[in-house]
Amino acid sequence: MPMKNYKHREITEKIIGAAQRVHNTLGYGFLEKVYQNALVIELRTLGFNMDVEQPIAVHYHGEIVGNYVADIVVNGKVILEIKAVKELSEFMKFNLSTISKRQVLKLVF
Repeated sequence: MPMKNYKHREITEKIIGAAQRVHNTLGYGFLEKVYQNALVIELRTLGFNMDVEQPIAVHYHGEIVGNYVADIVVNGKVILEIKAVKELSEFMKFNLSTISKRQVLKLVF
């Protein structure tokens, strides 16, 4: 199946492969933190730089109104939100879509 034309495709393809290896090795049933820690190990092995649980300021009319905490930021470009679920609910899809559209995160994506 051909890969969609994602931003930072050379990074995202490797991230997806790393996530698949983690999933295939650990399977289902662990908390998100376990998968996050395993993915960090996989990504580190691939030579990526990562910030784990990275706070990102959210601005509203030029003022900081809170922080979004990214599970993993890879090479300062790709934000990973780790979910330990069988499939994403519609709410989760909406939430991730909303996060990716925010101006504060456009510098990262």
